[in-house]
Amino acid sequence: MPFAPYAALAADLIATLGPEGTDGSHDLTHIQRVWRNAAAIARTEPGADIELLLAAVILHDCVAVEKDSPLRAQASRLSAERARGLIAPFGWAAQRVDDLAHAIATHSFSAALAPQTTEARILQDADRLDAIGAVGIARCFYSGGRLQSGLYSAADPAALGRPLDDKRYALDHFKAKLFHVADGFLTPAGQAMAAERARFMHAFVDTMLAEISGRSA
Repeated sequence: MPFAPYAALAADLIATLGPEGTDGSHDLTHIQRVWRNAAAIARTEPGADIELLLAAVILHDCVAVEKDSPLRAQASRLSAERARGLIAPFGWAAQRVDDLAHAIATHSFSAALAPQTTEARILQDADRLDAIGAVGIARCFYSGGRLQSGLYSAADPAALGRPLDDKRYALDHFKAKLFHVADGFLTPAGQAMAAERARFMHAFVDTMLAEISGRSA
């Protein structure tokens, strides 16, 4: 089961989210991948509350905000507040609800908030792992297409003589954000997994630039 050992809780929480939106980079498959990442990291972090972590994974994007929205930096806080209401019928103690909301509020790169609990650190690492590596590359270009950006600048693909502009060019997003995401992991397991995915991303960008220039022909 994708959400073992709390499949019943997962089914109930997923049902509260309502129908999926149109963003294929933040759909149920994203939640499943983040949970696999979180479960793997949690096995190396003694004392993690796995039930709370699962709920945080499922609810971490429960308020959908597009990447080009002026509310983007508030997305995780909005999700944290909605999560409080969604978890209320399950009768959790107030402190666990606070810890759930904290994990969700601090998971986002754009929120710039520091996780203070084990579960929050795991969720942040697990979610950021899905933004890098092979899946991260796919999500980057998928999101660029949704926002109608170009693949790269024809005049300067590597941005050697111009400012990075990842709103116009998907390839710029690697230098503008994704390479930095790979440097900020908080758990030892997350750091090891991120290093491997970062190497793959760097190799991909190098290969793409080589192909654009004709060096690989």
